[in-house]
Amino acid sequence: MLIPARILEEVIDRALAEDTANGDVTTSALVSRLIEGNASFTAREPGILAGVDVALAVCRRVDAKLAVSAKLLDGQRLEGGETVATVSGSMASILMAERTALNFIQRMSGIATMTAGFVDAVKGTDAAIVDTRKTAPGLRTLDKYAVTMGGGRNHRMNLADGVLIKDNHIAALQKEGFTLEQIIKLARAKAPHTVKVEVEVESIAAVRVAVNAGADIIMLDNMTIPQMREAVRLVNGKCLVEASGGVKLEKVRQIAETGVDLISVGALTHSVMALDIGLDYEE
Repeated sequence: MLIPARILEEVIDRALAEDTANGDVTTSALVSRLIEGNASFTAREPGILAGVDVALAVCRRVDAKLAVSAKLLDGQRLEGGETVATVSGSMASILMAERTALNFIQRMSGIATMTAGFVDAVKGTDAAIVDTRKTAPGLRTLDKYAVTMGGGRNHRMNLADGVLIKDNHIAALQKEGFTLEQIIKLARAKAPHTVKVEVEVESIAAVRVAVNAGADIIMLDNMTIPQMREAVRLVNGKCLVEASGGVKLEKVRQIAETGVDLISVGALTHSVMALDIGLDYEE
């Protein structure tokens, strides 16, 4: 997955406007623009790197004259202590760019690191770890890019990427007299032929209906391990099976061993812990 240049520019401009719209009074008061220096982005703990090019793009956006260089690539495993990238030039510009650049690389590396933990936990099974739309508003493209750097896969990028019939869709239509089978068939009839139809189910009975109605993907919502095994048995390869709902790292291996194809983990992007990466001035 690549981050489109237009989206990256828009995201960086919004972030810089938030932080520097009225200038940097501390740096303006203390640091002359004539003072030049060097600084390094340094990993302070183990993890998976993501967002190095984004951080350096922030530096260039603040001051096109800054010289930047990535020393490691996104997706690389960090042990802690590595120099990730360097920036040199006006110290005033570096100081103005510092926090915004770090916010991006720390968050993105945190997402990649958490994702890698889930991916490692299911190795040897056929299950793939996928993200959700539970991303930070305005940062979806960066959040989902970071997931791929950790070895995960992307679910829908937006509401147009696929039909996903959730519990509230079902509740609203059942109130109008539709059955689950009719809802799935209605989606199949009205959605573009290039789009897959996924349906969220909460019971084994609903799994049977969804398979017979022709769903492409069945999402098992908060089911128990035995229920997941039974659902996989019933589906028998007729469509993809996705496990979802509060998936924790300590339980994800058990879920994968039920035979599901996909495991969606909202925590990858909604509960991320930033990776400790700092920007250090060099003598």
